[in-house]
Amino acid sequence: MTLWQGLCHLPTSWHPAIGKYCGKLLFIIAKKRKEIAQANIEACFLNLSKAEQQKLLQDNFMFLGRSFIETGIAWFWSDKKIQTKVDYEVIGLDLLSNNNSNDGNLIIFKHSQHLELDARLFAMNTELYGVSRPHNSISMNAIQDRGRLSSMKGTADKSNPRKFMKWLKTGKSVMYAIDQDYGWNHSVQLKFFNQAAATIITTRKIIDATNANLLFLNSYYKNNRLILKLELIDHMELNSEELAQEINDLMQDKILLHPAEYLWAHRRFKSTLGKDFYK
Repeated sequence: MTLWQGLCHLPTSWHPAIGKYCGKLLFIIAKKRKEIAQANIEACFLNLSKAEQQKLLQDNFMFLGRSFIETGIAWFWSDKKIQTKVDYEVIGLDLLSNNNSNDGNLIIFKHSQHLELDARLFAMNTELYGVSRPHNSISMNAIQDRGRLSSMKGTADKSNPRKFMKWLKTGKSVMYAIDQDYGWNHSVQLKFFNQAAATIITTRKIIDATNANLLFLNSYYKNNRLILKLELIDHMELNSEELAQEINDLMQDKILLHPAEYLWAHRRFKSTLGKDFYK
């Protein structure tokens, strides 16, 4: 932990080299992550040649290496240092419902490699709450919570929807990433990159129960500037499954614009294609 914090506080001009080194090292030693990411890329990018798929896999691990520094920045840096040293832009804050009203904002976002930095930057620009999953390690979970609460007002376990739905009912903004395979509890089989994927369908129930505004937060690098862009999700007249598929399609479109930045090292299709798919 001391080493991690020390590396993150080195001059920012050193960070690209550190991230590149970490990415190359992980590409060699993180064999299981590599196998998972490779299987996902091969399944989702059938239009790419083997060489192109391999290049995407390598680029993806470069962003994985960068995330080592980016997560440290998100968890260990002060607001002042981030504002001074990190080049970023938030677009669409005007789309958020007024926090003084009773209409909250459910903000769906994707698992980018720079997810922790995305959340920190966004929370520095608006009052924000989050939905998360506890880390398996007690000590790492404590570090994770402390880091996220350096800017967020609060976090709720995804298995405790009453807590974050209460926030939404009182006009709060809540970030929620639903693009992972959480099993069949509250999920159905829908399409993601033209593959069958277990997909959470509770979004419709949440916004109906809370009258929350529904938005999507996209994040990506453009000329080394991290862009966070909000947009409304049109959910009128869509049932639970239709809305879930709409969100899958939206995420897919955004991922395709910057595919190397996405977290491909997750068993997204384990419930549908089977665990043997990732062996």
